[in-house]
Amino acid sequence: MNKESRVKATINQKLTETGERERLKELLRAKLTECGWMDQMKAHCKEVIKEKGLEHVTVEDLVVEITAKGRVLVPDSVKKELLLRIRAFLSQHAS
Repeated sequence: MNKESRVKATINQKLTETGERERLKELLRAKLTECGWMDQMKAHCKEVIKEKGLEHVTVEDLVVEITAKGRVLVPDSVKKELLLRIRAFLSQHAS
């Protein structure tokens, strides 16, 4: 495991142990719902299913189809807020 992987694993472990990971996930869900992202993604899923036909779409296909668009549609303000929260957490828990 390289240094970057170890650092990521350590940060992830600390986020999980302290419960911050769950708090960040809840914040993300709330922000995405608030800005209409969830509705946009539901609509996109419906479009994909309508285009390909329900019997021709698997969950895996749907995930592949919508992942890139989903990432692009996340507002920069939401990304920035999460990044600031993570940085603040890391500053408080730096060892």
